[in-house]
Amino acid sequence: METSCGVKQSSIPNGTGNRKMFCWGPSKRPPPVPPRRVASAPAGQMKKPVLYRRQKLSHGTMNDSFEDEVDNFLVDENQLHLYDDLTKVNPVTTTTVLKCLRARYALDFVYTHAGCTLVALNPFKHVPDLYSSDVMKTYHTAAQPQELKPHIFIVAEQAYRNVQSQVEPVNQSIIVSGESGAGKTWTSRCLMKYYATVAVSSTSQKFHETVEKIERRVLDSNPVMEAFGNACTLRNSNSSRFGKYIQLQLNRSQQLVGASVQTYLLEKTRVAYQAPSERNFHIFYQIMKCASEEERLVWDMPKDSHFFWLPNADVSLEEDSFDLTKDAMLHLGINHDVQNQIFRILAGLLHLGNLQFVDPVNECHPCKPCQENKDFLRSASCLLMVSQEELVEQLQFRTITAGRQQHVFMKPCSKAECGTRKDCLAKVIYARLFDWLMQLINRSICTAPSNWTNFIGLLDVYGFESFPVNNLEQLCINYANEKLQQHFVAHYLRAQQEEYVDEGLAWSFVSYQDNRSCLDLIEGGPISIFSLLNEECRLNRASDATQLQIRIENALSVNPCIGMDKFNKIPNFIVSHYAGQVSYHLVNMVEKNKDPVPPELIGVLQKSQDSLIQQLFPFVQEDLSNGRAHNRNTVVTVVSKFKVSLENLMQILNGTSPHYIRCIKPNMDCKPMTLRKDEVLRQLEACGIVETIHISAAGFPIRISYDNFIERYGIIGISRQSYFGTLTMCGGPSAKRRKGLDNLSSDLEAQCFITNDILEAISPWTNLISSYYDPAETQSSGCLVHCGKTKIFTTHSVLEFLESVRRRRFTRAAYAIQYCWKRYKSQKLKKQSNAAVIIQAAFRSWVTRKHILRMHIAAAVLQKAWKKWRAKMDTLAAAELDDTEGDSECQTSILHSPIQSNTSSPMTFCSPPSCKSLLRLQVPEYTRLKSWPIGLIFSFTPNIKLSLEVNGFLKVLSLLACFDALGQNLGYRVHTNQLNTGIVSIRALPQGLVKFRCKRSPLLYASTFPLQQTEITGFNQILLEKI
Repeated sequence: METSCGVKQSSIPNGTGNRKMFCWGPSKRPPPVPPRRVASAPAGQMKKPVLYRRQKLSHGTMNDSFEDEVDNFLVDENQLHLYDDLTKVNPVTTTTVLKCLRARYALDFVYTHAGCTLVALNPFKHVPDLYSSDVMKTYHTAAQPQELKPHIFIVAEQAYRNVQSQVEPVNQSIIVSGESGAGKTWTSRCLMKYYATVAVSSTSQKFHETVEKIERRVLDSNPVMEAFGNACTLRNSNSSRFGKYIQLQLNRSQQLVGASVQTYLLEKTRVAYQAPSERNFHIFYQIMKCASEEERLVWDMPKDSHFFWLPNADVSLEEDSFDLTKDAMLHLGINHDVQNQIFRILAGLLHLGNLQFVDPVNECHPCKPCQENKDFLRSASCLLMVSQEELVEQLQFRTITAGRQQHVFMKPCSKAECGTRKDCLAKVIYARLFDWLMQLINRSICTAPSNWTNFIGLLDVYGFESFPVNNLEQLCINYANEKLQQHFVAHYLRAQQEEYVDEGLAWSFVSYQDNRSCLDLIEGGPISIFSLLNEECRLNRASDATQLQIRIENALSVNPCIGMDKFNKIPNFIVSHYAGQVSYHLVNMVEKNKDPVPPELIGVLQKSQDSLIQQLFPFVQEDLSNGRAHNRNTVVTVVSKFKVSLENLMQILNGTSPHYIRCIKPNMDCKPMTLRKDEVLRQLEACGIVETIHISAAGFPIRISYDNFIERYGIIGISRQSYFGTLTMCGGPSAKRRKGLDNLSSDLEAQCFITNDILEAISPWTNLISSYYDPAETQSSGCLVHCGKTKIFTTHSVLEFLESVRRRRFTRAAYAIQYCWKRYKSQKLKKQSNAAVIIQAAFRSWVTRKHILRMHIAAAVLQKAWKKWRAKMDTLAAAELDDTEGDSECQTSILHSPIQSNTSSPMTFCSPPSCKSLLRLQVPEYTRLKSWPIGLIFSFTPNIKLSLEVNGFLKVLSLLACFDALGQNLGYRVHTNQLNTGIVSIRALPQGLVKFRCKRSPLLYASTFPLQQTEITGFNQILLEKI
């Protein structure tokens, strides 16, 4: 996704070969008119693209009543603070813009939209509840952050959502620019805090703790970088003296997993030189003011001590917080021992700064240190852990290597040269210590490349500077600001307007201030200021500032951005920057560009006993060879290194989607809530705010290529069949048709067809389009979407609407997938249940069959055993009957037998069918039989109840018969009626069938003793009697 401030219209070929101008959106405003669809194409031809007409764009021109329009706009000044977006101002002039900013600034509205940029006025005071966590959450969770009050969190959230959308270019950059003291450092700090707050995970507790640790380290890197890289200047009490580009690394879930810091051009000369009313780096003042008594004793820094390199030490600032710096270093992994090493080195630099030399008696003798400074020399050498004698010797003498034999000579240095060498030693130590700290911070907060996929960059560079005396540092700083301004011009003001024309848009160019000529003056080739400075550095002679001024004037006088101050006796040149003219002094500029580091001084530091200094200055043999330093072809100057690093930065910015925040300094005195018209107006004109507003009001800030647009929003299209038909007609392979929206034909007609299909899909929501419609975004046309030759141009409001429709489609698709999945799972579960029932039924059937088979086998065994037993019983019964049968006189003698009747009533007996003769007896009821075998016969008469009694000899016969039966082991037992057993007969002959019950006796009354009054019926009965 590309963000711009321009608008574009293109020519798209239709199905018949004609070219039509079209764009999507309302034809007039307000209200927007829904898109108009053309008639269907004849059969066999592809449908023409849907054409969306709009009015011709124009910016409007100054007319006779323009001043009246301005006056009418400014009549009601009480309503000017309501213009939170300057594109709504009509007409747009510097006067109307300035009036609106002043009205909003008076009511503590420090942020105002200016089209594609955000204008931030520094209030120079604390504004309550402006950067709280609740405010961050409000902007992060808002569906439309643009509808809220202007804030830097809107820019941050827009960049974060662009990363979430994954539309090229995915990586984002937020460029914070402005003059020194405009609030860039504070803005960058708030942006880092915002991303550290919103880009966290709450799913996994362990991962959440890891993210919180990274978040804290990222935030703690700010106090360390500000302590070692910021200083108090004439324009800002916390001015960044180095540039930094912070990459916040995000994983695939857009969660903060790490960060990295890239630094640019530390102003290390500030260690040894501070302009009047300015201060050194904050860390030196923190050491001197906030050190404990024990630390002061170790560092030899009494409270009343004075150091030449710490001017204005009596000024107390909020940044002089030593405890905050030490805590931040501790969180970054710098333990107390390493901290003590760092602070001891810095204290040694302060003592080194108090070292002074006296002029020698003659040039042949070296300069000697002042007697009153001997204590500072001793303290510096002890804190740096170097030899005091060797340190003084290398400061006093300069090593010269001459001739092919590389003869080494020691030349005494003058007092000025000794001071320069001392300053050079301090600058190189501090510069390497700063770089080492940045590497340590990166190791602490950076993650592996495999853990992150995208990043959001925060660029905070030194602001534009213009002091009474400006030298190489200010030239490099202003050069960096010129490069950033050129990036803004090239990205927004020039390139976009040219692209609109190339895409076929009827566009009227907006004039703007282009700083290309100024950049050509500074860095261009073949001759520029930088090239002349580098050439002077390669010459093996002392530089003359006057001669250099003459060379610059003769070589670059044709450039309109160069000038000379003829009335100034000091050699100088004047450059007309985009933010104003700056005069640069040429004295010592060449020496600063050389940045000489005498190798003998490096050798002294390499012999230090301090482990940290040994890491900063590793021993390399080439460092001791000064022949390379005199090689004119290998000199690496300051401007050359800075130019290379800045070019790398611009390459990163060009590969990202930029977002601009313009910080404005209301007054040069840093007074709260004071806005000075001339100073604010100069800054607005310098950064091109008015031109930006013009282009933003008339253009489309969002640009998306057709492939990316269809790939992301193709799901919105309503005609999937037409889409696949288009691919087929365009010769798309079957693989593309199967993949659907993943691979698209590069044919322009197919892209236009699908694009129009997507726009048709959202056209029914005309009321929603109207609510998203913002006249300020398309001030000179009613078009919300424009289809160019290769890209689609739209506004933020339409893009947000497309995103909302896309989310709804995905939600609906997710619901459909969930429904289908749940239905599939339900059907599968039902089938599994049915299959389980079938399996269970089959198993039970098999088990039942096996059980029945076993029962049949068991029944057969029982039947066999029963038949065998019945046969034995029949044999036994027959034997008993044979024993009791007598001769034929049985019938007459039975009356005289032992059977006695209890009553006189007669009774008839009937023998069973097995008897050979029918025996009929007339006995009374309840007749007592004296002969027990006859009782067995009577057992077959169910109509009477008998009580059998055996006495005398028959009782003995009964006992003997039982013994005989037991001895034969026929499978049954015979019990006599002795004592209380109650058994008077053996088993009678069974009648009928026998049904067996599992685990139950087949004899129905085997364990019962019936009463005398109970009538016993049925088969398988045993005659019982209680004696």
